[in-house]
Amino acid sequence: MFRSPIAPPVALAVTTLLAVTAVAVPAQAGDRSGGGALPAVTPRAETPVLHDDPQGGNADADDPAIWRNAAAPGRSLVIATAKEGGLRVYDLDARPVQSVAAPPAVGADDAPGRFNNVDLVAGLRLSSGRADLAITSDRGHDRLRFYRIDRDRTGGPLTDVTDPAAPAVFSRDQAEVNEQRTAYGLATWTDRSSGRSYALVSRRERTSIALLELLPVAGGKVTYRKIRTVDLPSAFRLPNGRTWAPCAEPGELPQVEGMVVDPADGTLYAGQEDVGIWRLRADLTGKPQLMDKVREFGVPGTYDEQTEECVAGADPGFGGTRLRADVEGLTLVTEKGGGGHLLASSQGDNTFAAYDREDHNAYEGGFRVAAAGGGRPDGSEECDGAAALNAPLGSRYPRGLLVVQDGHDSPASPAEGDRPATNFKFVDLGTVLDTLDD
Repeated sequence: MFRSPIAPPVALAVTTLLAVTAVAVPAQAGDRSGGGALPAVTPRAETPVLHDDPQGGNADADDPAIWRNAAAPGRSLVIATAKEGGLRVYDLDARPVQSVAAPPAVGADDAPGRFNNVDLVAGLRLSSGRADLAITSDRGHDRLRFYRIDRDRTGGPLTDVTDPAAPAVFSRDQAEVNEQRTAYGLATWTDRSSGRSYALVSRRERTSIALLELLPVAGGKVTYRKIRTVDLPSAFRLPNGRTWAPCAEPGELPQVEGMVVDPADGTLYAGQEDVGIWRLRADLTGKPQLMDKVREFGVPGTYDEQTEECVAGADPGFGGTRLRADVEGLTLVTEKGGGGHLLASSQGDNTFAAYDREDHNAYEGGFRVAAAGGGRPDGSEECDGAAALNAPLGSRYPRGLLVVQDGHDSPASPAEGDRPATNFKFVDLGTVLDTLDD
């Protein structure tokens, strides 16, 4: 943990190759990771279904963020990505408030806009005054996009304030952008010692994470500059002396998507999907620590070109016990005095793992999001993204809110058939906390 200010920005990105440091996460009383069903919580509401097909506008629910309206908490908002469908804004009853389209392709043969992850920054100083912003990673264009939040603005609460000259995050030219090894996962961080705000952005099909400083420009617009990057490991030395790398399509490395920063001390938690959860400084200096591993860690695999799937070999037993690949959405439940939880989506078994925000991130248990009575809302499967806010949100969620993506929404009617269907579930956070305390 640390509290020192970030080093002054540098013009060139500094890339560091990191060795693995494993950190034991102690089990707590009631640790059910070794067997037995985890307890279930049920959602109170769900958003309208999105369909990732031409008829549905190629909209695919992915990652949410919760914006709290300090003046009227019951009128807070959930802002969520829909990939090529852009952004969706919902009220606390999960009803649509606004839809923001992703930007079109630069040219006929170029990739279209595709919003992957979203996070928030409170009170960023713009040339037009301070504002709360929603920030999204545009995987299609390899850029960040910024939206000012004005709850009662005519036309919807989000206004695009992205500087048109904002640079690509990782790509050198449009040809590289079209390869789509572009901006992917996203977390924001405001350094309390300096007041500067940043975005941490991961790269699709690579292990890189970039630190970008957010900068106001004329006309109330926002841009960014790269401070440095790090590369997490793509291969690992196992206790039996062998070297292991997660199985993937040739040319792909184990990417990071889910990320969150603890605002109190600037600790970045990063989920490397087929590896585990890393803990490192948000300024990307120092040595990352592998906080927990997926169960599949160390399992050899062979990629089958015909099926485009990996065929797993024998498990040597070097993996963890709480997460099944992919490890996805990470979110923090903060409490006064430094307490709280890190929640992680264990996509492979449709569960969520909870770790102590303090106490060396000790494992505290897990839960599932299951169908409510009558089957609607249904539960969450293969969850990509999650967001929690431990603050009163009016009469609907007086103890806070957890929003989780559902990667396989159950059809509401036979007419939907087998269309790809995703949405977001709204869960009472108080119920989750009670479950973890049992």
